[in-house]
Amino acid sequence: MSTSGEHGYPDTGHTRTHLPGGDPYGGAPRRTPRSSSRSLITVVGVVVLLIAAIAFANRDNSSSPSTPAKGPAHQPAAPTAASGTTPVPTTENGIPTHFPHTQQGAESAAANYAVALGSDGMFNTTKRHAIVQTIAVPSSAGRLQSGFDADYSAAFLKKVGLTDDGNAPEGSTFVNRTLPAGSKVTSYSDGAATVEVWCNGMFGLAGDRSTNPVTSSWFTVTLKLRWSDNDWKVLNSSQRTGPTPVTGDNPVSGADEISKAVQEFGGFTYAR
Repeated sequence: MSTSGEHGYPDTGHTRTHLPGGDPYGGAPRRTPRSSSRSLITVVGVVVLLIAAIAFANRDNSSSPSTPAKGPAHQPAAPTAASGTTPVPTTENGIPTHFPHTQQGAESAAANYAVALGSDGMFNTTKRHAIVQTIAVPSSAGRLQSGFDADYSAAFLKKVGLTDDGNAPEGSTFVNRTLPAGSKVTSYSDGAATVEVWCNGMFGLAGDRSTNPVTSSWFTVTLKLRWSDNDWKVLNSSQRTGPTPVTGDNPVSGADEISKAVQEFGGFTYAR
């Protein structure tokens, strides 16, 4: 997983407030004020300016003039905060199901389906078929299943260091997790939706003898959904690399720590 250390805020140094009587950080020596009344006026002036500055910084943007700023028009970004909608209470084969027939419901479905399609279960034939049958539009399930079966071939499993049934060799822990960072709808109608899910992923084998250590990546999953049998279902899926942030400076954890974390930290049901 991409590591990140300090947030990277620039070191701006001390904020110096120049009060009458000199600089507490070692500036010019103190000068004797000409009169106490002038000092009082100066202090009051500084306080008034500070209050005005704070009020300006915290003002409600909605109160600004309605005249739009010049420049290229951009579609407003989806809010990053959660909608507050309660996650669905039902699951099938461990996958959340029966999402609301709304745009937010489509986003929630896409996020959870991206997690299922990016899980270690996809490397086992039986589990993979169960995942596809759960999330796919019935008319598309066969096509999707055939495509995934070809992707997760015996040759591919061997290449990544897994057994024929998708398990890790003895002494290692297989890690394959997808962690949605956000979602957006690119098209929506009553019966169809296209949703992009920005994800961070972890993949590899955690073990002392592993030649394929756990690494992280960033990618975007695009899911075309259809409203089918009172739920959002997958018609088609695709994936592209990025957007990828700069890697932080956290020290890399050892194989034992990664294995323990994967076993102890469970996943989530995602809701927009």
